[in-house]
Amino acid sequence: MIVSRTPHRISFFGGGTDYPQWYLENGGKVLGTAIDKYCYITCRELPPFFNHKYRIAYSKIEMVGEKAEIQHPAVKGALDHLNIKQGLEIHHDGDIPARSGMGSSSAFTVGLLKTLYAFEGKIISKEELFKEAIHIEQNLIKENVGSQDQVWAACGGLNTIEFLQNGEIVVKPIIMDEDKLRGFERKFMLFFTGISRFASQIAEEQIQNTGKNKPELYRMKELVDEAQKLLIAASRNGGDFTQFGKLLNETWHLKRSLSTKISNSEIDGMYETAIKNGAIGGKLLGAGGGGFVLFYVEPENQTRVRESLRGYLHIPFKFDFKGSELIVYRPNHHSI
Repeated sequence: MIVSRTPHRISFFGGGTDYPQWYLENGGKVLGTAIDKYCYITCRELPPFFNHKYRIAYSKIEMVGEKAEIQHPAVKGALDHLNIKQGLEIHHDGDIPARSGMGSSSAFTVGLLKTLYAFEGKIISKEELFKEAIHIEQNLIKENVGSQDQVWAACGGLNTIEFLQNGEIVVKPIIMDEDKLRGFERKFMLFFTGISRFASQIAEEQIQNTGKNKPELYRMKELVDEAQKLLIAASRNGGDFTQFGKLLNETWHLKRSLSTKISNSEIDGMYETAIKNGAIGGKLLGAGGGGFVLFYVEPENQTRVRESLRGYLHIPFKFDFKGSELIVYRPNHHSI
């Protein structure tokens, strides 16, 4: 039996510039972090006693005799990609609900690939892992996904990720000493709207609008550099990250303008309530339309913000620096 653990992510700046439709022409850049909310994939060889060859358990349970019958697109895509022929049982558990803007579908694909490679007795580098996950999601199963979620899932960390016009992806960790890093981490509050949605459908309109959204997307990319400089300066001069929160507020207003489906009256109401009660900035995570909202709130105001949003689930979190990893590795041994 093999179990992988793969982090979800929070994207602070630059979301939207990680779609290949954008960055292969204009270049892209994002800043964000992996967090300690995980996708777990368990995989074992299916014993030969069953009528089915594959059992896949996620929000549904599939029991099928042929790979071609598998409905879960990422599972079918990964098994095809690796040309795996033996019968398998694959089980998914997650700390975060699917379709909620935290990179859950890419964490699933990355974690599954990591597990299947281990099942084959192979080690895959972090870079190969995110490249193959991107290939499966964008080219094989044709999801409307960008290229940042797979990188955080594979690598973990607080990073900038640059997407070059030649298709290369460059990951640069943001280096801070431990105290400043923990201080920065404590400035954030995460709330669940309770609304799930299919990111691919939301993203479709945004991708179609890419041509007319050029000024906003260029500005969103610029904000990554500004935010990175702020973090480095703040980590050197006493840890005042307030300006980072203000930039989040700007990026939220830019993001809302990219598509009519990104926000709605409930999310706007949540956002205004948090700002009135002491949040400095914030943003909806992922493609939009629901999921999670992140706020930058100084610790002394966090109780007030939590009280004002008490109808919503507050999710404490920490940053993750490990990326996708195997937490159980017990391959089958056929010797008696």
